Amino acid sequence: MKIALGSDHGGINLKSKIKELLDEKGIEYHDFGPDSTDSVDYPDFAKEVAYSVTNGEYDRGILICGTGIGMSIAANKVKGIRAALCHDVFSAKATRLHNNSNILTMGERVVGSELALEIARTWLDTGFEGERHQRRIDKISQLED
Repeated sequence: MKIALGSDHGGINLKSKIKELLDEKGIEYHDFGPDSTDSVDYPDFAKEVAYSVTNGEYDRGILICGTGIGMSIAANKVKGIRAALCHDVFSAKATRLHNNSNILTMGERVVGSELALEIARTWLDTGFEGERHQRRIDKISQLED
């Protein structure tokens, strides 16, 4: 599995902890930035991560901003992206099982780092159930046309 990472200035600290988790799990990743806490525009990083997932360069993505909301909205504008904003473990598991989400978004100012790591770990480790859920995902994809 290969992961595309991105944040804005409000999510850079949590992103560094996610990178440590990915290193521990031996998961390959690329950090699309930023690499400082200088103010940046989150849609720029959401776009880079989302397109890298839809073009197949990366299997999934993780985006972090202050709340996770802006990243989720921006990433979901890209055709083929199913970005899920998760601030609890149940949602992280459900969005992989049922929605086959390909981008996880979180808010550094909303969720503590230990919980965020558990959310990310769950999201990374959970597969897609398929079957009846695929039919629903196909209907979501039709909305993009």
